Amino acid sequence: MTRRVKQLALSALTSIVAATSLTVATAPQASAIDEVTCGVRQDLALVYGHRLSDGSTDDSWCWANAGEVRWSGAYMLGWAEQISTGNNVVQWHGDGRWQPGTPIGKWTIYTWPNHSGGVRIDGLKIF
Repeated sequence: MTRRVKQLALSALTSIVAATSLTVATAPQASAIDEVTCGVRQDLALVYGHRLSDGSTDDSWCWANAGEVRWSGAYMLGWAEQISTGNNVVQWHGDGRWQPGTPIGKWTIYTWPNHSGGVRIDGLKIF
């Protein structure tokens, strides 16, 4: 091989390695969000609301760790009356989009005063 061919091969190899490492370094993290027992902890993201199966059953759901969760089915949360963010930044999914546009900050209790029965919700995202 001539010196010029070796330089071109080394340059191409360096470019490939750099592009591969950039792709690996910028890959999104896997979702690690977990539904957990609420208990007396205040640092969890807590959603208080009603099940789809019988809108009159009050219940609380708690999540920990960053990520997002979506759900469906009659026994899952359907109507939210309140979100307590705890030590998390949170958005909820409803009406086909993540809301609010600016996520809800840490240590916030978020309610919908104009919707006394709550709002339809089918997902939660923790940042």
